[in-house]
Amino acid sequence: MVMDYLGELRSLIDRHARPDMTTPIEGVFVARIETEESAPSMSGSVMALIAQGGKRIVLGDRVYEYGPGQYLIASVDVPVTGHFIDASPKHPALGFGLMLQPAAIADLLLQAAPGSVPASSSLAPSSLGVSDASSDLLDAVVRLLRLLDQPRDIAVLAPIFKREVLWRLIDGAQSAAVRQLGLADSHVSQIARAVRWIREHYAEAVRVEDLARLSGMSVSAFYRNFQAVTAMSPIQFQKQIRLQEARLLLAANPKDVTSVGFRVGYESASQFSREYRRQFSRPPSEDALLLRSKPSAAAAAFG
Repeated sequence: MVMDYLGELRSLIDRHARPDMTTPIEGVFVARIETEESAPSMSGSVMALIAQGGKRIVLGDRVYEYGPGQYLIASVDVPVTGHFIDASPKHPALGFGLMLQPAAIADLLLQAAPGSVPASSSLAPSSLGVSDASSDLLDAVVRLLRLLDQPRDIAVLAPIFKREVLWRLIDGAQSAAVRQLGLADSHVSQIARAVRWIREHYAEAVRVEDLARLSGMSVSAFYRNFQAVTAMSPIQFQKQIRLQEARLLLAANPKDVTSVGFRVGYESASQFSREYRRQFSRPPSEDALLLRSKPSAAAAAFG
């Protein structure tokens, strides 16, 4: 049964994949990738399912790999480096992605039977997790993507099928992460507030005490939960954001290395160059020229 669903899923994705990965269904993406090139990006809050090939994601010191019939849940928007594996023009990697909306998850949780939602644990789950997709989940995804062949049905049926996919996730192996995404007072939601602040103020100095206060936690609890979710300390997380933003800026302004370093919050040009090279394996000026000649190197793929 699972193989039957995967076969149809591969056909649907291969037929409807666009270069920008978008579909006429809001929040739904399909990807057809022919290269294994690595790219740093933000994960987004997303469910990503592989139909063919595979993908490897690095978050801090953690490595996640998933292949056909497996899915990844990213419950918090964190900086990752990922690349598709077993991908070539003759045998492309094929994937499905669904953006996870906390409001939609919260609505489903409110309608769930009393007692079916477990209490939050003392420690937040990791922002990333990989599991095998059940036949029920694959069935829901396939029916959602079939709408791409029947566009007049999308407005009416897509919200229903997306809701079913979310319910299968809430009731599945990654339920802890998905459910916490929909609970306003969960540890994941609290850490997500700090993550958003860092992303919006990445060039400013970070004080752990202020982030803990923003998250509604003690400093020690905040630090433990932040590490559990992101696999990084707040300072390491900020550095990742700064370097990714710098890379995007350099792609547009390859000769402006020193100015870009200052713009993203570095006070020393030498420190910026040193940390940039450590992160991307090339000095900023050299990497910028490569990005200009190969724009896809900076492009992010969901999940």
